[in-house]
Amino acid sequence: MPVIAARSVHKSFGEFEAVRGVDFEVARGEFFGFLGPNGAGKSSLMRMIGCVSPVTSGELRIFDLDPNVDGAAIRSRMGVVPQTDNLDQELTLLENLVMYGRYFDIPRRECRDRARELLEFVQLADRADSRVEPLSGGMKRRLTIARSLMNRPELLLLDEPTTGLDPQARHVLWERLYRLKEQGVTLALTTHYMDEAEQLCDRLVVMDRGRIVAEGTPRGLIVEHSTREVLELRLLSTTPDDIAERLAPIGERVEVLPDRVLVYAHDGEAALASVHQLGIEPLASLVRRSSLEDVFLRLTGRSLVE
Repeated sequence: MPVIAARSVHKSFGEFEAVRGVDFEVARGEFFGFLGPNGAGKSSLMRMIGCVSPVTSGELRIFDLDPNVDGAAIRSRMGVVPQTDNLDQELTLLENLVMYGRYFDIPRRECRDRARELLEFVQLADRADSRVEPLSGGMKRRLTIARSLMNRPELLLLDEPTTGLDPQARHVLWERLYRLKEQGVTLALTTHYMDEAEQLCDRLVVMDRGRIVAEGTPRGLIVEHSTREVLELRLLSTTPDDIAERLAPIGERVEVLPDRVLVYAHDGEAALASVHQLGIEPLASLVRRSSLEDVFLRLTGRSLVE
């Protein structure tokens, strides 16, 4: 039985429809991702899964329970890492965790034992008696994750958990999240970082304008929606307008951007040789593997949506 099952789920705010009939399942022990630009409906969907926003129509089941009826029972088995840290700045790290654990009626002594265990898990044990305020952003995110684990959840919701962190802090968090998956925790993640989704997620959905436009494994989505390699060309500012037509026979798809031209091909080096044969001499060239970002931009577009 899936941990999360959605069938034609809609979420409306007045006349605005934020989520427009999505269907997906998250299996027990799976690391599942939700990708999409701002306004795609990710946060609205996460709030419904977190039992803090009711479903407008359709069916959503968490642990085979109805969030509109069994919200308290579901939340007791779930941990949530919000987009922004809402820690108590005046309390110590240990006090933050103990206070949160008490909301679940966990005995005070057990709360303290769990808190120390979790501070060790997120590599903050040496800061247990320090206040939250002077911590770095990465430390605060690790503390927020520790807090979300106080009730030993079966499902952990992570809403853009590494936004604003430096690469070192992000990788430390990735390692902690991977260890949680090894322990059998089911994880659901929203993120703007494509490399994060590729590294962490077993499966993911790409959302755009409230709908799911693709679903699969990171590698499967790349195979389905892109080519094996991408040739990036930096050309002169006087590049002729018909450059896309001239390059079209070289690859499966050509995309002209303000600063470069992308040629999607299965063999990037062969594509580059063909570019030279056409008499086109780029200022610089790069052959790289297709990534989840290529898929994301193809499915959702490159224009900002307000």
